[in-house]
Amino acid sequence: MAWFLLFSAGFAEIIFALSLKYNQGFTKLWPSLITMASGGCSFYLLIIAIRTLPLGTAYAVWTGMGAVGVAILGIFLFKESSDWYRLLSITLVVAGIIGLKLTDNA
Repeated sequence: MAWFLLFSAGFAEIIFALSLKYNQGFTKLWPSLITMASGGCSFYLLIIAIRTLPLGTAYAVWTGMGAVGVAILGIFLFKESSDWYRLLSITLVVAGIIGLKLTDNA
């Protein structure tokens, strides 16, 4: 259950980070509300998950999911670079997240 909560927190973190692009410095109402709600949800789910999971593992997975998700969506939504070095870097972060999951006993 803790891993489900952590992955949910990671998805909420992706929504949080993407909504930052759209709220234009908190001048747009709906994107600003989405930013606040998804950020709060992300932190809350992370707090619940670290009751069971090791803090270092949970935090690394949470931030890694956010970074990978936003990097991938940035390629599709904002036409950011998709060169081989960027894709390799994203792959390495994913490998790290998988490695942390495989080495955790919770």
